[in-house]
Amino acid sequence: MVRPAIFLILLLSLAQGRAQTPASSPTATPASSAAPQPPAARVTYSRLNVDGPYIAMTFDDGPSGGSTNNTNRLLDLAAKKHIKLTFFLIGENAQHYPQLVQRELAEGHQVGNHSYTHPDLAKMSDDAVRAELQKTQDAIINAAGYKPVLMRPPYGALTPSQRLWIAREFGFKIILWEVDPLDWKRPITSEIVAHRILAATRPGDIILSHDIHATTVDAMPEVFDTLLAKGFKFVTVSELLAMDKGPVAKPSKKSAPTPVIPASTP
Repeated sequence: MVRPAIFLILLLSLAQGRAQTPASSPTATPASSAAPQPPAARVTYSRLNVDGPYIAMTFDDGPSGGSTNNTNRLLDLAAKKHIKLTFFLIGENAQHYPQLVQRELAEGHQVGNHSYTHPDLAKMSDDAVRAELQKTQDAIINAAGYKPVLMRPPYGALTPSQRLWIAREFGFKIILWEVDPLDWKRPITSEIVAHRILAATRPGDIILSHDIHATTVDAMPEVFDTLLAKGFKFVTVSELLAMDKGPVAKPSKKSAPTPVIPASTP
């Protein structure tokens, strides 16, 4: 009877030991994390991170010819000061003044696409936007044999999806601006335009103006002379893009200070 009793004790001990041993659980396999995605390619620019005092002066809505002769006056001044500018052209104006498009390019400036009729592209269908941009490309190519690689939307207005497909389909860099003197608002003087640009401009900035306005062109001698005296160097937008070192913190400024206009001004 001893041996069976001992055997029974051994079986009970073995069973008890197994009960106290936690059941092994399968090793948790960490969920496979998705491969890190590269940052989306940048397609829109208003300011660049550059080494040195480089800026890009840009002029919209031209070329302006006829009796105003604004674009020729601006080109004469740029040639005298040995500086380079970028012009965002309205397609119908480029078609009307091909000799001005030719002159802009011949003198080392850059031209870009600013739509054919200056509509609010953000409110239009993709097909209508495509037609505006392609018609402008054709007008500039026909005028001067140059195919623009830059585009600026009228009013700076594009939806996020439009920015992506326009950049993809046309190969454009979409150019906005950092400094806006609001030179299209009335009433305004050349002194106010100059003050707003000079007060706000910093290295790497893209500056917006309009060569269709005589007051803007009248402001440029002071603007060019003062910025040159401060050591700024004028380059085309594509040249500024080529200097870009990557994302830059947005400066704290909001906008150019607006000078006080006397109450007697209409």
